[in-house]
Amino acid sequence: MAHTAAPDRARPLRVGVTGIGIMGSNHARVLSAIGGAELVAVADPDQAQAQRVASFLGCQAVGDHRDLLALSLDAVIVAAPTHLHHPIALDVIGAGCAVLVEKPIASTAEEGREIVAAAKAKGVTLMVGHVERFNPAVRAVKDAIAGENILSVAFTRVGPFPPRMSNVGVVIDLAVHDIDLIRWLTDSEIVEVQPQTSAALAEREDIALLQFRTASGVLAHINTNWLTPFKARTVHVATARKYVIGDLLTRQVTEHFDYRPDGSYSTRHLPVAYAEPLRAELENFLAAVRAGTAPEVTGEQGVASLDIAISCLAERAEARERSSRRRAAAG
Repeated sequence: MAHTAAPDRARPLRVGVTGIGIMGSNHARVLSAIGGAELVAVADPDQAQAQRVASFLGCQAVGDHRDLLALSLDAVIVAAPTHLHHPIALDVIGAGCAVLVEKPIASTAEEGREIVAAAKAKGVTLMVGHVERFNPAVRAVKDAIAGENILSVAFTRVGPFPPRMSNVGVVIDLAVHDIDLIRWLTDSEIVEVQPQTSAALAEREDIALLQFRTASGVLAHINTNWLTPFKARTVHVATARKYVIGDLLTRQVTEHFDYRPDGSYSTRHLPVAYAEPLRAELENFLAAVRAGTAPEVTGEQGVASLDIAISCLAERAEARERSSRRRAAAG
């Protein structure tokens, strides 16, 4: 079985992936090409899918995460559906295995806190898969605004309805990425939320316009939906001295600055490193497992962002309830 001792640096880390949908398959693909890691097995109840991925990548295919844990692994990637994150992560941690849990860390903040507490008690590495932190365009934006007086941050994250049927809406599936990035870019916690959501075509919310204020006074906005026929991922940051625009898909970052009284200004395109965000994330996780240090996105950070996302849904639900009571009283 896995153990809590630091892995031997002389050998590759033995890693498994559970949940071989789109994201889990990508994790397995990238892991198979990282030096210092050995993709031992993938697990999924859909054995045909697991076997296809395993055959392509040259690893074993097993039925579930319990079968993975019988293979003496050092780490497991949990890419199963969100409602399964909590029980699977607790099993993995209980086996003394390091774990990277895809975002969101769990279905509820309380479940997330239980995962964090279990990892601390067992002394194993826990990371949450907020992969956009490792997008080189996001990092270029972060560098561009370092030391600046940030005034506002605005994200757009839209696209068509996902091909998989999700058990969450756009706030938990998409906006949680940008809630995490707002906290990271501003180095400040979100203290106010003003959400507007709607379920236009789906059972759960498929449109969300979310406004925030951070403890440092930054105003932030997220526009996200599953109703746009194309994908768009952008961030706009206004500071007292510059305006930075990042396209997270094309990875182009532009900085506008040196405003003049006649209305003119200067523009430059910032250099953006070439890197696959998922590979950078996994390398950060594996390095933390080897060194016994905290990864870049900790369990606590994952819980904090999930807590804000859930509060957006709760606040909207309370507003609808208040509106319903007013209508009933007036009628």
